[in-house]
Amino acid sequence: MRHFINLKDISTSDLRKIILDAKKRKLKRKNLNTLELDKDSPLKGKLLIQMFEKSSLRTRLSFYLAIKQLGGGALTLRPDELHLAKGGESLADTAKVLSTYGNGFMLRTDSDTKLEEFKKHLKIPIINGLSPSSHPTQVLSDIFTVEEIKKKPISKLNICWIGDSNNVLNSLIAASVKFSFNLNIGCPTNYRPKKSIIDWVHKNKKKINIFNDAKKAALSADVIFSDKVISLNDKVNKSKKNKDFKNFTINSKLMNVAKKDAIFLHCLPRGPEVSDDVFLGKQSKVWQQALNRIYVQKSILLYCFGKLR
Repeated sequence: MRHFINLKDISTSDLRKIILDAKKRKLKRKNLNTLELDKDSPLKGKLLIQMFEKSSLRTRLSFYLAIKQLGGGALTLRPDELHLAKGGESLADTAKVLSTYGNGFMLRTDSDTKLEEFKKHLKIPIINGLSPSSHPTQVLSDIFTVEEIKKKPISKLNICWIGDSNNVLNSLIAASVKFSFNLNIGCPTNYRPKKSIIDWVHKNKKKINIFNDAKKAALSADVIFSDKVISLNDKVNKSKKNKDFKNFTINSKLMNVAKKDAIFLHCLPRGPEVSDDVFLGKQSKVWQQALNRIYVQKSILLYCFGKLR
């Protein structure tokens, strides 16, 4: 049984297998409609149970379609409908019931501890659909998108992140170690990645470059990533944080510092951290990025279900 919780815990070879499988599956679906099954239907009869403690659009849709196209089904639970949320049933007992009814569990949570507790008690694979410390399904899909557009391994590209040090960046940093790509991070000094994350990078004999200057971070970049600076559950002084990031807006001037054929990616939803001319411009590949979640999610499911070939 394989879980998919953090990119740091999965071998590079397995991550590469997932990407390769996703590429093959996307090609095979060229003439198929959204709800038509993959011809091999490898997860026929399997049930994925999903639970969302945080808002979701792309993760919810992509996992639903991923399991459907593989021949299985999905059931989405709301935490406020369960005895668990009301304190009437323990997490351990809830996990046992989930293991009895379903074949896999995808959790989007506001607690890393809860993710680990479920892992301990479940008898089925668990997938991290987003947690406070990481967003592994998003970032693996992003690597797929980068390589699809650039037509070369990500290890040969200069990757840049402009924005807050959040869960998506944490997973991108983990990916930079796993896939050996150059990563420049542009953020205000007070918003640098945690020391424990930087120490982990050094422990693995890699390095990331952190700049308190957006233009220096974006210099000669092949890809510029960003995310919403103020997330839905960000318990901060929002006006102060927006002011702190005023010099880190991704606009046409910043894109001009990157390579001429550089692309812009954003995991969505967006905020004022990116200008309309960039977000809606030719260099933006955010819609292709969002759609690709389905294909990579499918291969992640196959990995967890022991069906990845």
